[in-house]
Amino acid sequence: MGDKTFRGFQCLNKNCAEFLFVQTETIDPDFHYTCNSCGFEHRAGETTTLYDYKMIDKRDDSLIEEGPFEILHDDYIGESKEFKYCIVCGALKPFELFDTHSSRRTGRQGECRTCKQVYNGIKNQTRLVEQHREASQKRRLYTHFEDRSKMDIAAIYSRFGNSCFKCGTDLSGDLNAGVATKEGNLDHTLPVFYLWPLTTDNATLLCREHNGEKAEKWPGAFYSDAELKKLSALTGIDHRLMAGQPTYNPDALNKLKDAEFVEALFEKFSRYPHELLRLRNRILADTGFDFLDTSSKISPSWKKQADDLNS
Repeated sequence: MGDKTFRGFQCLNKNCAEFLFVQTETIDPDFHYTCNSCGFEHRAGETTTLYDYKMIDKRDDSLIEEGPFEILHDDYIGESKEFKYCIVCGALKPFELFDTHSSRRTGRQGECRTCKQVYNGIKNQTRLVEQHREASQKRRLYTHFEDRSKMDIAAIYSRFGNSCFKCGTDLSGDLNAGVATKEGNLDHTLPVFYLWPLTTDNATLLCREHNGEKAEKWPGAFYSDAELKKLSALTGIDHRLMAGQPTYNPDALNKLKDAEFVEALFEKFSRYPHELLRLRNRILADTGFDFLDTSSKISPSWKKQADDLNS
């Protein structure tokens, strides 16, 4: 089943939450798919009414139009996403979670990216489960300093001409009908290592190789001065900031001066505190600020554990 294509969609019955998977590479023009949970029939050429609508002119409350809000089954099934099974973990996952492989029937590799990463770590003896767990905890920790505003991914791709800023590799394959659907090549221009969030303005489009090489590096340590000037023009980030010494995000440091915020962090990471303690040690060494002193409720034992990590 590792090289078979499935199409997935939720049942159109508004009272049913079943998600249907149909084994097919292309949708049959005369399709007929029945929901195993509620028996609802999805048929070519038929429609489903989601609700009845009325369009009213608020100026005089006159009726402009009314009728059923209908969905054509052909349109609904036609936009269903493609899925395939991973030959390692056995999970049914969307196509985009598998790397491309032109010689396979589905055009995708047999193992998903998560399994491939673990397999490569075993083969190359480079990563252990505990290392993966630590990396996961680091990602979780940094999300608490992220900007919650929505990124305009399409605008970022357009700004960089749909190409890697570093090498010019064409990344327009990430676009679906002109809309960017992939965040995997978006790099923190000012790195998350220094608690800068990934935003529309603080994002650089890079290919996967250069995105990996840039990880945790300050812009001045990765780009040439000419590239920094061009990047400043594209992102609006001050050239002097990018070319200078690494600087922590002042908004993030201010958060760490909030006792309730720090207490919440220690509650959330009490099971795996090492990344939080390493962050404390790094900020203390670089800036002299110790966020363990922010709250009187934080146990002194945390400071001892953090100090022990440096010994």
